[in-house]
This record gives sequence, C-alpha cells and structure tokens, in this order.
Amino acid sequence: MGKNWFSRRDFLRLALLSPLALTSFPLETQLKSSGPRSRVVLIRHEKVVDEKRRVNSEVFQAMLDEALTALFDAKNSQEAWQKIIKPNDIVGIKSNVWGYLPTGKEVEEALKQRVMECGVPESRIGIDDRGVLRNKIFLQATALINVRPARTHHWSGMGGCIKNMITFAPDPSVYHPDTCADLALLWNNPLIKGKVRLNILLMLTPLFHGIGPHHFSEKYVWPYRGILVGQDPVAVDSIGVLILQAKRKEFFGEDRPLQPPAHHILYAETRHHLGVADPSRIELIKLGWLDGCLI
Repeated sequence: MGKNWFSRRDFLRLALLSPLALTSFPLETQLKSSGPRSRVVLIRHEKVVDEKRRVNSEVFQAMLDEALTALFDAKNSQEAWQKIIKPNDIVGIKSNVWGYLPTGKEVEEALKQRVMECGVPESRIGIDDRGVLRNKIFLQATALINVRPARTHHWSGMGGCIKNMITFAPDPSVYHPDTCADLALLWNNPLIKGKVRLNILLMLTPLFHGIGPHHFSEKYVWPYRGILVGQDPVAVDSIGVLILQAKRKEFFGEDRPLQPPAHHILYAETRHHLGVADPSRIELIKLGWLDGCLI
C-alpha cells in the first residue's frame, strides 16, 4: 500500500489556476497546509477493461471493495460499506450517461449490489443522471453515491465528481460563467447537501484532451485502468486533474495546461469550503497495479 502527500508545487503544476485566480487570491492565503486533510484511494488493475473498453465486472467489484476497505481503515469491504450506507437509507446512484464515455452498467450494477447487501431494498435504490429532478428516489434520497468517468470538458476544464451534480440544476447554464468557477455551489442544493456518502472518479479509460463542446476522439482516450475513491469530491477531482495533466505532458511532450483551466476545483475549497483541493493536504493511497501510474 503506497501513500503520498503532495507539495504546493504539485498544486501549481496542475494548472488549476487561471491568471485571474493567481492575481485575485494570493496562494498562501488560499491554501493552508495546517487546514483540513482528505484521503483519496487510487486503485488500478491490468484486467479491469479490455481493448474495447469493456469493463470486467468481477475485477471492478474487487477493486471497489479493496478501495473502500482502505479508505475507511475497515477490516473488510462489508464493514466499509456499512459505514456509509444504512438499511433505512434511500439511495441514489448519480451516474453519467454522456454517450462517448458513460459510467456504464457494469459499474452501476456493482454499486447497486453492494448497497443492497447493506440491507437497502431494491425499491429504495435509484440510478439516474439527467432525470434526477423527475426521479422519486433522488427527490427523497437520504444517501447519494456519485460516480462518473473523468474527462476534459469544454466548459469546466475537467468533468469530474464536482461537476457530476450539474443535472440537479434546473438551469445548468447558471453555472457556466468564468469557466464554471462556482460549480461547488451546486452542492448547497438541499437534494445534495450532506447526502453524498461516496465519490468515485472512474479513471478506467479517461479522456485527456478535447476541443469543442462535443469533441471526442479515441486518440485521446487511454486505458489507465484505475478508479479514484473518496468522500471529498474536491480531493478526488484534484488528484484526477494531476493524472490528466501528467498524461497530457507524456503525450504532447510538454506541459499543456487544460483549456479552460479547471479552476472550479480550487474555488471549491477557497471560495466555497466544499473540500480540500491542495494536494499537500491530500493523503493518496495507491493500491494494485502501479505501472504507468503517472502520480
């Protein structure tokens, strides 16, 4: 089991900060190493996806269980799941259905199975994305599991766990100004606030580069074969950006910051106090296959 604490230099290297952010918020006042800390687990497996990006359900389930056991310092996966899901919960699994890179049925069913094993009947479990505001389970949910693939994004720099809640907004365009700088405000929605028990950023086959609102090219997808798991969506996304930036440098042969910058992750901490963006305060636990880890 590998653990890492990151430096402030790592944080700057992410290119999370736009020039405006750097001039408006002196770094030393934004990120305080003595502040709250978060834990994120990265787990990878060579056989979790095949050459056609199909997910091996058994391997994924085992990875997820191992990640949760480490995240919560639990004796086993059952104990870990029971720390976040109770039999009387109403559980919404917030997925993502973007056609080129969806969460996928294998992932959704793996999560549903573990929730049911915590004693939650199937009738009190919902899986949805764009229909959450019309879904009775999500309107009544006491617990949410947030899961989506990582990808570069035309509006926000990166589509990650923070942004995955955008479908709870009746008018998503409200969050578009300044390259979606204030996406963290989504998490004040009463349907979300205090209910997200787990955030999972799928790094199975991430998209690390794109141009335009609907761009997708197989050229910029790679089989990283990992998942990031944590309770803090900001910390999970911060590590996700580190990995995307490292891949971009490897592919292009130079540092090529995300365009637009994913500064909504920084602002989620500094403006909105949603979680920890500063990598120096994120404990990263690395499990499984480490070849080509990039972090």
